[in-house]
Amino acid sequence: MSKKVIMTPEDIRRTLARMTHEIIERNKAIEDLILVGMRTRGAPLAKRLADNIEDFHQFKIEVGALDISPYRDDLSSQNPRPLLNRTQIPSDINGKSIVLVDDVLYTGRSTRAAMDAIIDLGRPQSIQLAVLIDRGHRELPIRADYVGKNIPSSRYEEIQVKLIETDGIDEVAIIELSLETATTQKIEKLL
Repeated sequence: MSKKVIMTPEDIRRTLARMTHEIIERNKAIEDLILVGMRTRGAPLAKRLADNIEDFHQFKIEVGALDISPYRDDLSSQNPRPLLNRTQIPSDINGKSIVLVDDVLYTGRSTRAAMDAIIDLGRPQSIQLAVLIDRGHRELPIRADYVGKNIPSSRYEEIQVKLIETDGIDEVAIIELSLETATTQKIEKLL
């Protein structure tokens, strides 16, 4: 396995600043905006984007965290679904513009699960998607509205996002998996 760092802490900071400006530009009614981070790493990214909006626009944005585990279709039937729901949405989402935030967009399955979870909570005006990394390989017709960085990758590579809030360091790396490791991971997903 080889690891190559593709984003440093400064790269991540600059990328999130750019994404913040894009979100502000697209959402003129900023008072109706709620950022919702998908657990685990999407939640701190949503908080950073909200902090940037407050710094750049002098307006405090509501931030929530979404636990999508009860909505995922890729969990093994042999492993029971978690009963703990760690979703924290600060207010009523009806009529609001929701920006879902995640670290990596890959197959689109997590995003689909997040949209299902949001719809169960209410009827937002719109749902947008912001991701730090888009690595391709969609299995569902999902596209991000805000992308930090496009990283074309193979299925034998893993994109590893580490954030100071969860991992003690800000870093994005691409890890080349051995054929054996990639095959084992693929088999485990099928079980």
